[in-house]
Amino acid sequence: MTAVASLRVGLLRTAQRQWALPAALALLMVLSLFLRTRELNAGFWIDEGISVGIAHHHWTSIPGLLNQDGSPPAYYMLLGLWIRLFGDGERATHTLSLVFALACVPLAYALGRAVFDQATGAVCAVIAALDPYLTYYAQETRMYELEAFLSLVVTYAYVQGVLRGRRVWAIALVPALDLMVYTHNWGLFVCVGLAVATVVVARERLKRFALVAAGVAVLYLPWVPMILSQARHTGAPWSSSPSFHSLVLAPGAVFSGDTAYVALAIAAFAGLIPFLRSEQSEERTIVLALALVAGVTVLAAWISSQVSPAWTTRYFAVVLGPMLLLAARTIVRGRRVGLVALVALVFLWLGYSVHDDKENARQVSARLASSMRHGELVVSTHPEQVPVFRYYLGGGFRFATTLGPVSDQRIFDWRDAVERLRASSMRARVDETIAAVPPGGEFVVISPVFRDYRAWNARWTRLVWRTSTAYTRLLQRDPRVRLVRHIATNEVAVEHNYFKPMQASVYRRR
Repeated sequence: MTAVASLRVGLLRTAQRQWALPAALALLMVLSLFLRTRELNAGFWIDEGISVGIAHHHWTSIPGLLNQDGSPPAYYMLLGLWIRLFGDGERATHTLSLVFALACVPLAYALGRAVFDQATGAVCAVIAALDPYLTYYAQETRMYELEAFLSLVVTYAYVQGVLRGRRVWAIALVPALDLMVYTHNWGLFVCVGLAVATVVVARERLKRFALVAAGVAVLYLPWVPMILSQARHTGAPWSSSPSFHSLVLAPGAVFSGDTAYVALAIAAFAGLIPFLRSEQSEERTIVLALALVAGVTVLAAWISSQVSPAWTTRYFAVVLGPMLLLAARTIVRGRRVGLVALVALVFLWLGYSVHDDKENARQVSARLASSMRHGELVVSTHPEQVPVFRYYLGGGFRFATTLGPVSDQRIFDWRDAVERLRASSMRARVDETIAAVPPGGEFVVISPVFRDYRAWNARWTRLVWRTSTAYTRLLQRDPRVRLVRHIATNEVAVEHNYFKPMQASVYRRR
C-alpha cells in the first residue's frame, strides 16, 4: 500500500469515529470566530448608523417608519430587540451579524450532506467558515448575514420540499421565504428564480410549488402597499445601473473575488459539467435547479436595476445558499482538480482580513465632542450621514442638512430625496444656517472629502457632491461667519484609507 493510500485509509477511519464530525465542525467554528472578530469594534458607517437609528424607535412603529427608508422590517425589528438586551455599541450590534455567520457553518454542512453526501457537506462547512464575504459582513450592523443564513435555509427547504416532494419541508419553505423577503427586497428575485427553476427542471412538482407560492403571497400581502409606495418614492438613487460585465461576474460576489470564481469554474469544467452531460439523475436535476435559481435571481436583479438602479455586491447574500452548495459539489465532482481548487481557496481566504476603512465618522465625532456645547447646530452636507453622527455625538444637538432642518435624527427620509435636493437652494440653506445660530455662537459643518469621483457617480451621490461643494463654498465666502477649526481627514485617519472619508469645519457667527 502506498503512502497516499495509507493516508486516505487513515483519514476515512478517523472520519468514521463518532467524535470526529463534531470536533471538525467545532474547529471550523473556532477558526471562523477568530477570522470574524478581528474588527468587531469597527466604527459604524452610513448604513449602520441608519440601522441602529431605526432600531431605536418604538418596536411597533418600525414597519410604518420604513416608508421613509425603502427596506422591509424583519432585520430592524430583530435588531431593535437585540439592542434592548445587549446595547447598541459596535461590538454588541456586530455580534448579531456574527451569530448568523457562525450559524451558517453547521447549517451549510447539514445542507450539503442532506442534498448530496457527507463529502459535500464537509466542503460546504469549510466554505461557510472561511468565505471572505461572510467574514466581511459578520462585522457589520446590517441584514446581509441574516439574509445569507436564510438563503441556506431556503435552499435546504426547496430541494427537500419541492424537488424531493417532502411535505414537511415544503411547509417550512413558506415561512423561510417570507422571512427572506421581509428581510431584504431582493428576496423577491429569489422567488422568481425558484419559480423558473421549478418550471424548467421539475415541472411535475409545479403544483406543490404553486401551493408554497400561494402561502408566501398570503403572508407577504400586508407589506405590498408599503413596497409599492417605497418603489414610487424611495428606491436606491445612490446606485448606478450595472453593466453586462457586472452581470457576468455577479455570482462570484458571494465568494468575494474573481480568483475564487475562476478556481471554481475550472473545477466545474473538470468534473461537474462532464457529469451533467453524461448522466440523467436526481443529482443532475438538483444541480440544474440550483444553477437556475442563482442565475435567474441575479438576472432578474440586473434587469430591474436597468430600470431602477439597486445593484451592489452586498445584496447577493440572497443567492449564497445555492451558490455555496454548487461550489461544494463542483469541488467534490472535480476530484483532484477540485481538491486543488479547495486548497487554493483556503490558502487565499485564510489570508483575508477586514479593515476598519468604511468611514471615519467615529474619529471625526471624537475630535468634535470635546468642544461642542448642548444645543449646538450640526449641518451635514451628506444628508444620510445624520443618523451615524447622531449616534456618535449623542443627543442634545440640533441637526440640519442641505435639505433643511432634521426632525428625526435617527433615520434619513429617502422619499423623493433627489427631487427635494435638486429643488433646494444652497444660498437659502446657508442663510437658514446662519440665522439659526446666535451672534458669537458656533456651529459645525460636516462634509465628505471628494477624492474619488467613481464613488460619487450615481444620480444621488453626484447631486450630493454638487450641493455639498456649493454649500461649503458659499459658507467659506460669507462675511457673517469665520472658520475657527477644521478637522481634516488626515488628522483623524493617518493609518486608514477610508472609502468615503468625512471632514468637519467649526464656524463662529460674527
